[in-house]
Order: sequence, then structure tokens, then C-alpha cells
Amino acid sequence: MTTTTPLPEPIEQTSPPVRLVRRRGRWIDGWDPEDVAFWAEQGRRIARRNLGWSIFAEFLGFIVWQLWSIVVVMLPAAGFDLDTSQAFWLISVPSLVGATLRFPYTFMVARFGGRNWTIVSAALLLIPAVLLGIVAQHPETPFGVLLVVAGLAGFGGGNFASSMANITYFFPQREKGWALGLNAAGGNIGTAVAQFAVPIVVTIGAAGTVNIALAGWVWIPLILVAVWGAWRFMDNLSSAKSDPGAAAAALREPHLWLLALLYIGTFGSFIGFAGVFPKLMADQFPELSTFQVGTASVSLAFLGALVGSLARPYGGRLADRWGGARMTVAAFAAMALGALALIAVLPLHSFPLFLGCFLVLFAATGMGNGSTYRMIPHVFAARAADGGLAMRRKGAAALGLIAAIGAYGGFLVPQALSASQTATGGYTAAFAGFVAAYAVLLVLTAVVYAVPRRGLAGQRI
Repeated sequence: MTTTTPLPEPIEQTSPPVRLVRRRGRWIDGWDPEDVAFWAEQGRRIARRNLGWSIFAEFLGFIVWQLWSIVVVMLPAAGFDLDTSQAFWLISVPSLVGATLRFPYTFMVARFGGRNWTIVSAALLLIPAVLLGIVAQHPETPFGVLLVVAGLAGFGGGNFASSMANITYFFPQREKGWALGLNAAGGNIGTAVAQFAVPIVVTIGAAGTVNIALAGWVWIPLILVAVWGAWRFMDNLSSAKSDPGAAAAALREPHLWLLALLYIGTFGSFIGFAGVFPKLMADQFPELSTFQVGTASVSLAFLGALVGSLARPYGGRLADRWGGARMTVAAFAAMALGALALIAVLPLHSFPLFLGCFLVLFAATGMGNGSTYRMIPHVFAARAADGGLAMRRKGAAALGLIAAIGAYGGFLVPQALSASQTATGGYTAAFAGFVAAYAVLLVLTAVVYAVPRRGLAGQRI
């Protein structure tokens, strides 16, 4: 008779539960959002709380960043004497400063902590808001001083980089797209809110005049709330580490520069057109650019930034379905057609056609923002087939670098329109240049990314 010895029960290998350690200053050790049990029990709640305050702070950052786009249009009514070139410099210099600040801001979260840097970056918004409220009361202010104050509004543009860097550490890979999309959209909407609210605030109850100082003062209470909320409710993660080596390596990657060029064409066009749209509308249709609601003036210029902001998530979603390169090609085609239509419409002096063409252009730039940004991780993932982990590290660093470089479009677009106005007395030449640029970017996208290539592991992006 044979005796069978029962096999021992297999021992299930389980990872130890995540244990958070909280330290003074709201620092958290041991953060691991990829642990499913930890994420469900407490991680999601903490991450969403930080996301909410991050969105609010970034929203105010975009408002401050774009204040001068609408304030410039009102300066003549307040007694300021500016020529066209000076007006466009006041519109474009915040984008120049904001784009430049995005580079150091990207690394500040890892250096100081996400909560701590949100407090600092939100508090910095008080400087341009207060100074705008002061200089707006003095029409004799020299142009150089106005330019410095406008440049300080670039603090708001830098906030995007640190806010996105902070939020990416809080969420697991499977939810990063959703969280970063909300964070970005919350910021972009700030442009539309600034252009909608400022004309109302500065004219309501002003008895036919304007009180431009309120364009700066009105945001101060909200900025203080953002500073308090970050101090009271946000957290620092000790696991948030920057990777300067990967950033330096990414700058040597040719695809980073090509994708950055595409992002200048999409996001740069969005932020650039958002900045100049109030002035273009006031120049072309001064009698129709605003309308009265009681004692308040309402500008329709906010519609452009609103449409572009709302279109961005759909560009990313369609890129997931049809491919980022195909959607970016379609976006550049629509942008070229929109700019071409504006060339035909400008001589007709038709406000509905002018507004309609610009809204198509804004929708296309918004869709292109989403699809181009979605291409970045796909390109570097395809490159990782050859480069392995080192290429993945480059891809993570590239997201922040490309976002910074793309913001320079907010400076280039107004300057191109200013040069066109100075040289020819109109904006047609600038829009013809935009058509040519979008056509070149379309071809580049199609040739490099829309067809399978050996350098991208034979993949279509």
C-alpha cells in the first residue's frame, strides 16, 4: 500500500502593505500610487485633494499670465498713449518670460516639494497683480516700466510646468492622462476667464469710464485663498525626484526638437492668438468688440480662448483612437485653412465671418495641443525599443521641456502680427506666413510620424 504525502499548499507571495509616514511640513514618505490597495484606501483621496488645489493655483496663474492681453486694449481709454508696436510688446513679453520660467520651474517640485513650491509660485502672482493695479492708475508711467510689470506676469506662465510636474508624482500610470488633462484644462480656461471678467470688472459701476486698476486688484483675494489652500491642504512627496541627467540627454535627442517645433505650432499658436485676439478684434471692429450689459462692458474675445481650451481634451482623445500624427496633420490642415480664410475675410469687414474664422482656428489649435502632446510619450516609447530605460527617462523629461519650448509661440505670434502691421499697415502678411508655417509643419508631421519608420521601431505614431 502506497502512502501519498499531500503537497503543501502554495504560499501566496504578497507585497507588504504601503505604510505612509507623515513628517513635519506635510511631507509624506512611502508614497506608492501603483499599489492598488493603497490607492483605493487612501492614495486616491490624497491625490485628488492635491489635484484640486493645484488646478486652482494654475488657473490663477493663467489668469495673471494673460491679464495684459485684455488690459492693453483698455489702456488708451485710461489715458495711456501707446503705438502698435508697444501694445504688441506688452502682450507678448509675458509669454516670453513665462516660457523661459518653465525650465527652472520644472525642477522646483523635486527641490522644494510640491506643496511648498505651490505656496511660493502662487504667492509670486501677487507681485504682477499688485503692480498692475498701481501702474494702471498713472497714464504717465514710462513704457519701460509697463514692460517690466507686464513681464512679471510671466510668473503665471511658469506655474504650468511645476504644477504638471507635481501632479504626475501623485497619480498611477493608469490615471496620469486623466489627471494631467484636468490640470492643463483648468489652467487654459484661466485665459478665457481673464478676458471675460476683466472688461466687466473695470467698467461695472464706473459711469462710462474704466478703472483698470481693478484688473489687478480683483485677483488678490483669490490668490491669497490659493496660497492658504496649498499651505493647509496640499502635501510634499519625498519620492518626487527630478532627473537633470535625463533632461540633458533629452535635449540631445533630435525628436525632442522636432516635437517642440510642432508644439510651438499648436500650443504656441493657441496662446499667441489668445493673447492678441482682443486687440485684433478692437482694431478691426472697435464698435463690435464689446457690448454693454447694464453698466458693464462684455468682450467677445474670451470665446477664442474658451473654444481652444475645451477642444484640447478632444484632440487627445481622438489621438488615442486614430493616432496622434494623423490628428496633428488634420489640426495643421484646419489651422492653415482657418488662417487662409481670415486672409479672404479681413477685407470684407464682416464681424460674423471674422469671429467664425477665428473660432475655427482656435478649435484647431486646441485639438492640435491635445494630439501633439499625446504624441510625445508615444514617440519616446517607440524609441525605447532601441534605447531601453534610458530612452524612457528621456521621454519623461521631454514632456516638460517641450511644454516650455512650445510656450515661446505666445511671443512669436504677436511679434509676427506687429511686424506685419508696421511694415504693411495690416495683418494679411502675417496670416500668409502662418499658412506657410502650418503647411510645412503638416508635411513634417506626415513624413516623420504618420508613416512607419525604422527609427521609430516601424511604428506609426
